[in-house]
Amino acid sequence: MTSRVLIVAAFSFLAINLRAASEIVIAIRYLQAEGTSHSHVYLYREDGKLLRQLTSNNSGQDVDPVFAPDGETIVFSREKEGSPVEFWSVRPLGGEPTKLDSAPDWYEQTKTSSYFTNRDTPPESAAPALESRQTSPSGSGGGMIGGRRTYKAPDGSAELILREDPSDPDDRANGEKHGKHYVLRYLKTGIQADFGTLPGFFGAYEILYERQNPDRRFLLEGLLRVAFFGLHLNSTDGDTSFALDLNGPRFVRLSPNWAAPVPLPGEPAFLTLTENRYVPIPGTTKTANCSYIEHWDAQLQKIRYARGKAPAIFYGASVYRPERTPAVITIRQNAD
Repeated sequence: MTSRVLIVAAFSFLAINLRAASEIVIAIRYLQAEGTSHSHVYLYREDGKLLRQLTSNNSGQDVDPVFAPDGETIVFSREKEGSPVEFWSVRPLGGEPTKLDSAPDWYEQTKTSSYFTNRDTPPESAAPALESRQTSPSGSGGGMIGGRRTYKAPDGSAELILREDPSDPDDRANGEKHGKHYVLRYLKTGIQADFGTLPGFFGAYEILYERQNPDRRFLLEGLLRVAFFGLHLNSTDGDTSFALDLNGPRFVRLSPNWAAPVPLPGEPAFLTLTENRYVPIPGTTKTANCSYIEHWDAQLQKIRYARGKAPAIFYGASVYRPERTPAVITIRQNAD
């Protein structure tokens, strides 16, 4: 009996330690050549390892999985055409999902965590998706000096001077090569460089701001030191976004198309809700506009939480981070 108790205790201890790292639950709809594709819920480890598929029912679309505040359960919605939305729960360690009579209060109250954007809308306004809009840059969080917009890092280490040359055709439109006259200046050394001379520069137009805190223009967490910029490509490809790595300095493109950065407070990392347009669907001549969740570390190396090269559509995600505040980071299917 004693040995059995010890074995049970050992397995319980192992289970607790296996969940010591952050986990991310994602609703993904993998597109297929024939038939109807369905969104299911998958659990990944922070490092990108798929732990398990949590749902497999094809009666509807499973969307908006959210970790409970203690991380012990996940609640998601199941949408069926012509039927009321259903609410289900499932444990991260797996097992059969359980249908709920109604959504828990905490699930209904959980909103999309703050993210960086260039939309010129009040933070409290609801929006249909995490996407860009081609609007004039806001002066929020920066100072206007002689037609230039300036933004100083909160730790006083660097300053961005967004200036344009009226005689340069590239500075007259939101597009490739715009922003090459913008300046990155290191305040402690006085060293500065035009954006156009930095590795990875393609163009920069609007500096992104945090939706719930429009004065925030930098993401500084430990070794992670970045500012984000948006740029318009064309009517076919839409917009794209870049991270300006202050450590490099260099530019890193976050996606061929749009990407909305989502901070992970207390971690030198962030997520992006990433758009990829015209992804080929295997077995057909068709393409699809796809979306994914990706994780970026302080070196701006990324992990995609999805099957390799698979066309897919994002339907919501939630991160459980033991011993961090907030413990749960959530990105709903639609911004709220």
